[in-house]
Amino acid sequence: MRSTKYLESLTDKSVEELRNDLVSSKKELFNLRFQNATNQLDNTARIREVRKNIARLQTVMTQRAKGLA
Repeated sequence: MRSTKYLESLTDKSVEELRNDLVSSKKELFNLRFQNATNQLDNTARIREVRKNIARLQTVMTQRAKGLA
C-alpha cells in the first residue's frame, strides 16, 4: 500500500522535482552505505527501501521521456 501512494505522489511531480528527488535519494543511499560500512547503521532495511525508491523515480522519469505517462 505504501509504495502505491508513493508512486501516485511521483506522478504528480514535475520532471525537475523528480530529478531533485533522485539526487537526494542517491545522496541518502551513499550515506547509508557509508554508515553500514562503519557499523553505525541501525536500520539496514532502509538501504533496500531507498534503492527501490530510486528505481521508482527512474521508472517514472523514463515513462515521461517516452511519453507513456
